[in-house]
Amino acid sequence: MALRAANSCSVFRSASSPPLSAFRTCLFNARSSKLKYRYPVLCHKQQRFRSGGQRFYSLYSIVENVVEELEALRRRKRVSATAKMGLVGMGSGELTEDKLMNQTLEKGRLLEFKKDSERVLLAVAQRPDGKKNWMVFDQNGVTSSIKPQQVTYIVPGVENFDQTEIADFIKRAQNNLDPTLLEFAWLELLEQNKAVTTEELAEMIFGNPEPLDSYCAHLLLSRDELYFTVLQTKGSRSFYGPRPTDQVEELQRTKLAREAAENELQKFVELLKSAKAMPLKAKPPKSSWVTEEKTRHKIESLESYAIDACNDAEQRMTAGMILKAMGLVKTASSAVNLLIDIGYFPWHVNLELLKLNIRTDHSDEIIAAAESLLLEASDADEVNRKNLTHLKVYAIDVDEADELDDALSATRLSDGRIKIWIHVADPARFVRPGSIVDREAMKRGTSIFLPTATYPMFPEKLAMEGMSLKQGETCTAVTVSVVLHSDGSIAEYSVENSIIKPTYMLTYESASELLSLNLEEEAELKTLSEAATLRLAWRRQQGAIDMASLETRIKVANPQDLDPEINLYVENQADPAMRLVSEMMILCGEVIATFGYHHNIPLPYRGQPQTNVDTSAFAHLQEGPVRSSAIVRTMRAAEIDFRKPIRHGTLGIPGYVQFTSPIRRYMDLLAHYQVKAFLRGDSPPYSHGQLEGMASTVNINTKLAKKLSSTSLRYWVLEYLRRKPKENRYRALILRFIKDRIAALLLVEVGFQASAWVSVGAQIGDEVQVRVEEAHPRDDVLSLKEIIH
Repeated sequence: MALRAANSCSVFRSASSPPLSAFRTCLFNARSSKLKYRYPVLCHKQQRFRSGGQRFYSLYSIVENVVEELEALRRRKRVSATAKMGLVGMGSGELTEDKLMNQTLEKGRLLEFKKDSERVLLAVAQRPDGKKNWMVFDQNGVTSSIKPQQVTYIVPGVENFDQTEIADFIKRAQNNLDPTLLEFAWLELLEQNKAVTTEELAEMIFGNPEPLDSYCAHLLLSRDELYFTVLQTKGSRSFYGPRPTDQVEELQRTKLAREAAENELQKFVELLKSAKAMPLKAKPPKSSWVTEEKTRHKIESLESYAIDACNDAEQRMTAGMILKAMGLVKTASSAVNLLIDIGYFPWHVNLELLKLNIRTDHSDEIIAAAESLLLEASDADEVNRKNLTHLKVYAIDVDEADELDDALSATRLSDGRIKIWIHVADPARFVRPGSIVDREAMKRGTSIFLPTATYPMFPEKLAMEGMSLKQGETCTAVTVSVVLHSDGSIAEYSVENSIIKPTYMLTYESASELLSLNLEEEAELKTLSEAATLRLAWRRQQGAIDMASLETRIKVANPQDLDPEINLYVENQADPAMRLVSEMMILCGEVIATFGYHHNIPLPYRGQPQTNVDTSAFAHLQEGPVRSSAIVRTMRAAEIDFRKPIRHGTLGIPGYVQFTSPIRRYMDLLAHYQVKAFLRGDSPPYSHGQLEGMASTVNINTKLAKKLSSTSLRYWVLEYLRRKPKENRYRALILRFIKDRIAALLLVEVGFQASAWVSVGAQIGDEVQVRVEEAHPRDDVLSLKEIIH
């Protein structure tokens, strides 16, 4: 305990007494004006102190003469303390080793140590543990072994400390901490250009370096972010020097800014918690989170974190702080779930769409340019179009198709041969190479078809009203006509601009039904089917591989709802109508490749080298998905050439150019530009080198679109299975064995591939029954279990 005198008033000071700053504040105000900081003047009419059960009362009047006395007292004390402590000038280089001599760690010593990256604890040394480590008993009542480098401070003057008193020691230390004391010491030491140890600081601000006072000084210095910096450290002891005034001012500004940011973060967290607690229908709209800049910055950081697309470290740090403040782990899935819980993301948010940053809407500029093309309605090929409106024309596609690219006609000639017309929509009538609408289409590369939406390559109005084929209306087209030999090979062909009038718009299901009815008035459809059969037989003779399998198609009616309506269809590619259409599309591609070769037109010629494996080795497998799955794994990578056709081994044809989907695929549109220029008598707009460069860009975006379509389809298949009753059974074909008895399966009723363990004795091609044990769309988890009879 230290006894001080101020006039006739006695002041008793100890570690448990109120801090001395209460009496020094008046002095600080004057000095602090240099830093533009102000602290309130503490004026006590009556102050009560307690020490050792006795009570002492003193009356204080904060008047000018008392202030002067306190200032004089401070000066006398400073001289005395300086003499006692032997303060060393910071610039003198006299940091003596004895001041930093580390205290020896012995049994009963009270020490502070670093438990982990976030926790510092007080403990009592128990006994050595090996050569260097020590067993300690910490403030939480836990005994553990610590390394010497974990020790951050050894409280001086303590021997055989009672470990049961650690909590009380900590409490008394916390009660005695007053940051204003640190500012007082900083001002004093800055004036004298002096540095101190923790014990010297304790002597200066508390009057006596008792163990508790020294520990309080250590806490003040180790937690300080403003006034002092560590000049030298040896073991658990450090030497501290006061920071320059300008540095303290800058740190103070930084601290205030940080505190403001923390307050701002807390307000945002409260908004999140409020939105999270609201019912689904009452949650704030997405737009409300982006109206204010500060809120928008935070929500965008959280969104970027959710899709692993943070632009910089600041976004990651902001998102991490938000998740931590919400009591969540710092993971992308936590951010996703939080954004769903507040209503910012819909329940079934398409994360892949956000991650890939794929364009969905068209800009106002592109829409305006597209609409002006419709208004112009000029046709550079009008005089050269062949009128084919007398033909019966069938357009066959899925029932929800928005863009109709192609249609078919057929007749039987007098010599018994079949003539086919493949009519392809003519978007190049509207769009010119290099135009603003064309450049936008090239950037997209393809229309994107998802279970929840379609994102067209061209603006919707232009694609649907201008380019697309429409039932009962006169439409412009590019028509490929083919006469087949009796064996299915090409006897003659032509490519020309045309005018057609589609008769029927059929779904695959309705077309198959018409074929089964074998109606006399629909003889043209039957002729098309016969032509498809001839073509398939001929291609197989040329080495074609039948890849018919089952494919899933899903449409989600209201994807924003929590439980949207899911419509799942399984398409069998061996279905008569699907066979018909696919054969005609392959035939068109072969004709365009032949036409381009004969007229030396640069085109995107596609091919695929013949597989090195004899496919007859798979003849024992049942035809369809099982055999197709086995053959696919032997196929070689596809190739593309822009000068001349290359053989397509899988299709069994000498050359192939995709041509039948120019509204949906940009590479098909490029082929239209090239072919139509030749028909017009002009030079092709692009050389083979230019086509190659454009294709590289288009193919990148096309791959992204395919990835998006694939992941979206998988998500909704899993969601479809998740909703089904657990007792449901599914037929599954064994396609192959992945490892041991884990088999790749095709769920027949779903058209979806998955894997599961199957019992001993099951073979490739066998059908087993399985049930769904778990289905988690967001985590891409599907667990199947075989039902063993």
